[in-house]
Amino acid sequence: MTEAKGSRTMTQSPVSLGLDPDDLASCVSCGLCLPHCPTYRVTREEGSSPRGRIAAMREIQDRGAPITDRFVEMIDTCVQCRGCETACPSTVPYGRLVEQTIDALTEQGHQVSPRWLRIALQPLRFRPLLSAGSTILALVQRLGVPTDRLGIPALTVRRQPLVATGTDVWLHRGCVMDTWYRPVHQATVDVLGLMGFGVAMPERGADCCGALHHHAGDKKAALSLAIRTMNGFPGDGPIIVDSAGCGAAMKEYGVLLGTEEAKAFSVRVYDVHEFIEDNHERLPALTGRAPWSGTVVVQDPCHLRHVQKTHDSVRSLLQRFGDVGVLDYEGLCCGAGGSFSLQHPDLADGIRQRKEASIERSGATIVASANPGCSGFLQQAGTTTEHPMILVAQALGA
Repeated sequence: MTEAKGSRTMTQSPVSLGLDPDDLASCVSCGLCLPHCPTYRVTREEGSSPRGRIAAMREIQDRGAPITDRFVEMIDTCVQCRGCETACPSTVPYGRLVEQTIDALTEQGHQVSPRWLRIALQPLRFRPLLSAGSTILALVQRLGVPTDRLGIPALTVRRQPLVATGTDVWLHRGCVMDTWYRPVHQATVDVLGLMGFGVAMPERGADCCGALHHHAGDKKAALSLAIRTMNGFPGDGPIIVDSAGCGAAMKEYGVLLGTEEAKAFSVRVYDVHEFIEDNHERLPALTGRAPWSGTVVVQDPCHLRHVQKTHDSVRSLLQRFGDVGVLDYEGLCCGAGGSFSLQHPDLADGIRQRKEASIERSGATIVASANPGCSGFLQQAGTTTEHPMILVAQALGA
């Protein structure tokens, strides 16, 4: 199809990516996103930058260029940190463009993520299976086999039950968080309890929010898990999430599902630090000193800073109990990126090295990170990390 005589000729691509033309046109290729793109900072290649990827999308959608292996690689090697969105003066919806491109490529038979990854993510959908696997890992750890280099924290063979304390708010337990980081959940319940909030546990089926599946291009699984999660939280009470990646995914269910029900559900979702700061007047009076020694710095998970945009609540909360340092590499990705570090270990390590150098320059002894993926990935490099809610619970004597 061509336009009228005298105007630019445009050939309709035989295989469309289905992207909104206005979204594509909003990028003016100014380059202000480049310093904020972790993959570009490592490779210095235009094809590894947000504007480079968008330019390639235009070539396919507007000019009929073929979908090549190189294009698939360009999309696959995006961390999806969305730091470019925060930096962009034109408010380009880059995250939406990448997600829709991944969906289109998958529907058209292109392998964006490896099959082994999709198989590996299946146990997350079934808590009993994940729990059994985690128990085996705990036994392996008892035999002295190190797993910290794989980003797996110290696990217990028997996990302490998490007991509901009321019905004021819901707690999203999730999959990895509930199985590997249950002490964070307990700290969250304890702190909310000291503030006078009773915490309810989700109904059966709300085991996984689908964030990792969507990140890996398995939209079908992500949609199914989103619906299951929504059904697990009836009513209209606030839903508290202590994993940045899960919270970001659940806050975008309205976009993922496109229904009024999903939009209403997303409004109920709060990051735990955001919720506590909104109700800070209910925090008990402080006694004694901060529970940490040395310097604490905050590592902002990308999905807390660039998607939820509630990262400041972590700092303001911790600063109520003690000094919090600042990173000179603040706001840039650590390289974990959901399953990104598993798919592209060399590129992820290059990103992490910059974050590690910044942490070392800060003199920090503890890095507070509100996302299990970031925490585990930094621990692989020997960094001591702790979830902010653990520090808050200790400060309050919970």
